[in-house]
Amino acid sequence: MGTAMQFEPEKLICAVLYTDEATAARAVSRLTALYGAPDLESEPYCFSEISPYYDAEMGGTVYRKMLSFAVCRDPQELAAIKQQTNAIEQEMAVNGRRRVNLDAGFVSPGRLSLATTKNAGHRIPLFGGIYAELTLFYARRAWHPFPWTYMDFKLPQVHAFLSDVRRIYMQQRKEFSVTR
Repeated sequence: MGTAMQFEPEKLICAVLYTDEATAARAVSRLTALYGAPDLESEPYCFSEISPYYDAEMGGTVYRKMLSFAVCRDPQELAAIKQQTNAIEQEMAVNGRRRVNLDAGFVSPGRLSLATTKNAGHRIPLFGGIYAELTLFYARRAWHPFPWTYMDFKLPQVHAFLSDVRRIYMQQRKEFSVTR
């Protein structure tokens, strides 16, 4: 029988969908208040060119940028974090329409997992109506998608950003082992 151990802290990321920079800045400010300062931020890219899925709801051309946060966290927090990001989305909504969409997740040495409210066969229930999805796995020095991986998470620039996040995280892990 194996012995249950405490989970190792993982690197929190958040993908931010938005239509205007002011809204994105407000969302990032709220995220920073909850999770501390970001240590890395991607260049924005046009999500609408990949999929028009959010254009009508969000009222225009949608962009995405990604953040990682300096403080690593217990991955058990994923469902609670998703509930907090959902609350931010609701606070920032105008006339019931989201102005921002926040997708939180964790980077570990071998995976990117994202939180979602949508059930599917490849998603694991956590609590409070929140599921975890294994979105990408890391092997042979590269990120690899699954059949269900969102199209923009297959982009080279997203993989490059996540590789930078992973590099920072791997250095932080060395510090964890010194303090344990």
